[in-house]
Amino acid sequence: MVRTCCVIGCNVRSYDRHGNKLGLSFYAFPTWKQFQGAQVSDVTKRRRRAWIAAVRRADIKFCSISRYHLVCSRHFHSGKPAYEMDQTNPDWVPTLHMGHSEIRTSHADRHRRRTQREQKKALGQICDGHVEAEVTGADAENADLRERQTEDQRPTIDCVRCVQSRAEINRLLEENRKLKSLLDKTELNENFLQGDTEKVKYYTGLTCFAIFMSVLDNVKAFLPASKKLSHFQMLLLTLMRLRLDLPVQHLSYLFNVSHKTLSSVFADTIDVLYARLGILVHWPERHCLQATMPPQFMETFGNRVAIIVDCFEIRTERPSNLKARAQTYSHYKGTHTMKYLIGITPQGAISFISKGWGGHVFLSSSDIYRYIEQGFDIRDAVGMMCAEVKIPAFTRGFCQLDAKDTENTRAIAHLRIHVERVIGSLRNKFKMLHTTMPIRSLLPCEGEDVTFLDKIVRVCCVLVNMCPSVVVKPDTHETCSC
Repeated sequence: MVRTCCVIGCNVRSYDRHGNKLGLSFYAFPTWKQFQGAQVSDVTKRRRRAWIAAVRRADIKFCSISRYHLVCSRHFHSGKPAYEMDQTNPDWVPTLHMGHSEIRTSHADRHRRRTQREQKKALGQICDGHVEAEVTGADAENADLRERQTEDQRPTIDCVRCVQSRAEINRLLEENRKLKSLLDKTELNENFLQGDTEKVKYYTGLTCFAIFMSVLDNVKAFLPASKKLSHFQMLLLTLMRLRLDLPVQHLSYLFNVSHKTLSSVFADTIDVLYARLGILVHWPERHCLQATMPPQFMETFGNRVAIIVDCFEIRTERPSNLKARAQTYSHYKGTHTMKYLIGITPQGAISFISKGWGGHVFLSSSDIYRYIEQGFDIRDAVGMMCAEVKIPAFTRGFCQLDAKDTENTRAIAHLRIHVERVIGSLRNKFKMLHTTMPIRSLLPCEGEDVTFLDKIVRVCCVLVNMCPSVVVKPDTHETCSC
């Protein structure tokens, strides 16, 4: 299709008479964008009017411009129109070879028009008419003066508009920078936690960002790939659920993933943490225990204490199977639970965590730990290993303890309280252990002899071991390295 330029005196065509393309580009008049905001509407409206004024054709009106009315690239400095919002660009409006001059009206023409007006006023009038004509002439001269002043002020007005445009652009750039900064703070990525220790403690239970990144470095090579979540986000959402017991649906909204995807990621991450970090719950060597024995234990038992044991329970749903219902019912809690035996070192680190047992397994008054089905007394077992169990004395049918038993019981209870403090720290730090666990978490994992709940409990114990001990207070001079 042959295109022609609508500028007066131009009339160039896209092809010559021989059908050869001339290499020119043709551009339609800008449209008035009325529905993209007040600023865009105002700018595009002024630009359309400016193009019409630059072309100066009587048949081109603002409301009716034919799509065949085009302006060629010869009329732009850069060969094409500028971006519509770049009002300071010389190519915002076509200005070259427009076919008309911008010569101002001369003083002689103004004098001739003024003389003609005076003559018309003087006809048929008396002397007063002459005075009136002189006044009219003075008004015309003042009008000419105002016209010249207006023309002289045009560059100043244009400069003011340029300054205003630059100021608006700078304001928008600053606003864009602030919005990006706010977005980085709310998006759940590295910037969400970095540099904010309190936020790390609240969302993950860990003491600082350096420990979080250390855990990530140890497990990220084993985490599954995901299109929507990074390895950082996988670990973060897992710790957030353990720490705050947030519902899966709520987390799926925060991380913008489906319910199914988030549940799968949580299970996979727990598996990796259990496999990679589970060894951090271990029984230390005897010489390590003796070298770091706290003074309060040394005063009572010397350096012979290896572990302090207790058990805690986690509520579960009521099983539908009658046998399972009987095995999990806890008379102590009055509900269905899973019970875990936990052991801590004198320094306060968790060194042992058992598999889960039904809440019907109980702690009797005559032995520390007895499994009902096995009838196993832990004191006999440790006695075979040349070890001794220290437990508080019981009245055994007497009204009260004698003085020696009372003193021993007070000393043991004073030190045994540390295991309860560790259990309290474990449950308070990871609120998921307070919730009622579903039955599916009590089933053995495929190809393993542990349940998913066992893995969750062990991972929580590992994370507690990464935090400062509640038994031995850290040195006040120690500071975080991150």
